[in-house]
Amino acid sequence: MEQFRLPKIPMPTLELPQSIQDVLKEAEDKLSHRPKLLQLFKNTFPNTLETTTKLMEDGTTFVITGDIPAMWLRDSVEQVVHYIPFAKNDPDLQRILSGLIKRHMNYIMIDPYANAFNESANDWHWNTTDVTEMSPWVWERKFEIDSLCFSIRLAYLYWKETGLTDVFDAGFKQAMLKVIELFKVEQHHFEQSPYRFMRNNGIPEDSIRNGGLGMPVNYTGMVWSGFRSSDDACDFHYNIPGNMFAVVALRHMQEFAEWIFRDMALLADLKQLEAEIDHGIKLYGIYRHPEFGPIYAYETDGFGNYSLMDDAGTPGLMSIPYLGYVSADDPIYQNTRRFALSKENPFYFEGKVARGIGSPHTPPDYVWHMALSMQGITASTDEERLEMISMLEATDADTGYMHEGFHVDDPAVFTRKWFAWSNSLFSQLVYKAMKDGIL
Repeated sequence: MEQFRLPKIPMPTLELPQSIQDVLKEAEDKLSHRPKLLQLFKNTFPNTLETTTKLMEDGTTFVITGDIPAMWLRDSVEQVVHYIPFAKNDPDLQRILSGLIKRHMNYIMIDPYANAFNESANDWHWNTTDVTEMSPWVWERKFEIDSLCFSIRLAYLYWKETGLTDVFDAGFKQAMLKVIELFKVEQHHFEQSPYRFMRNNGIPEDSIRNGGLGMPVNYTGMVWSGFRSSDDACDFHYNIPGNMFAVVALRHMQEFAEWIFRDMALLADLKQLEAEIDHGIKLYGIYRHPEFGPIYAYETDGFGNYSLMDDAGTPGLMSIPYLGYVSADDPIYQNTRRFALSKENPFYFEGKVARGIGSPHTPPDYVWHMALSMQGITASTDEERLEMISMLEATDADTGYMHEGFHVDDPAVFTRKWFAWSNSLFSQLVYKAMKDGIL
């Protein structure tokens, strides 16, 4: 059996931490005049905790992505990131988040190239015939640079919110060093990397070309990535949003090195690596578009070839300020945003009920709820934020939840009815708008 998808695995019932219950009560007061939006928020905000989260006996936390019984490094962070602002005075929420950080570090030590992991070493895999070095712990081994960056992001945001440092033990530092080592190796992918990946299932986006090594790249200082945040193979293997995220992660790790581990040699090493990647982005990652001016490319090979597009997944071009690489008023980002929300982006679609960004991961004319949520989160005006919230509210197909992609003419035609990341991102947008008083 090539594709090994198990039925839904029931997760233990997790009592909602008090701070999360308080948010739901606050919403009942502030969103009472919009009953459908209130119900959507009450469904989506706690969805990760209610349906995908399991506290483990070893003190860690396991978070499945929803309809797949595995934990993605990327997804699991985005599934819980909207809870972090409430963790400072809630020990139950601290247990959940710190446990997830610990499990991330354990997984990185098992295999820093893997994107998704099993709850135990049960030898379950998305595809049993993948040509790569698998482990019984690994569900899927698609190397995506953003996976490691999300692990660092989770630890950083948790630390900044709570001030707690108990997760930063020797194991954390060891995993951090593993990330740095991998980044350096993948700056020289063809010369130094042991990573190969092929999947012989007839789907080009699921496999890396050239015998699993990838298409040729020039040295740029950036970090090579096999796959995008959509789990689709890169066309050109320097993914620009992913490398921007790596720059941000390296800045976070510099704070860990300086203020937690007091390791000045490590700090200097991190600064050097950050400078190399950032220089590569600025030198190779900007395309002079005839209509929009200088924009950030989605991918490049360092030889002057570019992929000009945006994908609904995070990191993408739309999410650049969300990740913290530049602010939303950065001129090149603004140019890039206009490009991404135009027909020049091959994955921007317009229809009778919606318009927005989709993905090569789903069929043409499918817009992703996550893309609409991210557009709202990164919007410069309240009008655009409200427009996105209204579009999201109108396209749930009366299910009460967000999905992956849906058809721009008919939201009842959609993919993934249980996709916790999409629910979390939507509720993050709504909560911020609620707190800002624009709803």
